Amino acid sequence: MRRPTDIAIRKVTRVLTVDFDRLPVGPGDRVLDLGAGAGRHAFEVLRRGADVVAFDMDAAELEGVAAMFAAMDKEGQIPPGATGETVVGDALGMPFPDASFDRVIAAEILEHIPDDMAAMREIVRVLKPGGQAAITVPNFIPERICWALSEDYHTAPGGHIRIYTLAELQAKLKASGLEVGPHHHAHGLHSPYWWIKCAVGVNNDGHPLAKAYHELLVWDIMKRPAATRIAEALLNPLIGKSVVVYVRKPA
Repeated sequence: MRRPTDIAIRKVTRVLTVDFDRLPVGPGDRVLDLGAGAGRHAFEVLRRGADVVAFDMDAAELEGVAAMFAAMDKEGQIPPGATGETVVGDALGMPFPDASFDRVIAAEILEHIPDDMAAMREIVRVLKPGGQAAITVPNFIPERICWALSEDYHTAPGGHIRIYTLAELQAKLKASGLEVGPHHHAHGLHSPYWWIKCAVGVNNDGHPLAKAYHELLVWDIMKRPAATRIAEALLNPLIGKSVVVYVRKPA
């Protein structure tokens, strides 16, 4: 019988945007999850035996992350020696010394920040020379459709303030001093869900169509059937909700 924490961790870590084969983490690595939110990437990093700092402006969200860290520890899901901590703060002035982290994950955060270049420079500052980072933002075409369907989607306080093309994101990362590596797209099955939400009302979770598609996504997350895995692999390059760019700080 699976414990509640097992189920919760399974749900959040199966919606990972970052490919940890491309951003390897493990024992001895110190990892910053910048804009950690509910902690999905931080939990996976911790499960892999690395030390992780979940960093976010939202103290309430981080309370939930800290509680999950504690539950994982209690249930023996954290490898010996690995640690997880939460820190509240601003991405434009992080309270960490230079060269503090071996890896940085910045998932779906830059599109919220007016001075995105300043945030990128902070990522460079806290990365160790030779350190790697994964930067994810909403993909251009799916995001552009969301903006066209709903003004509320992109005008709500704290919402998305820009749409990146891949070329723009790569150019800004390079201008910040990072070596730009490979990229890929993720969450092709999620784009239609957000188009539905934008069409019926971004806060109208009870709409039958939105509710039905959400139930499909939850089923897919929990069961991972071969049919939907194949479908998402085919859809990702076309309508993947996110684009992920892997970068390195020069040694």
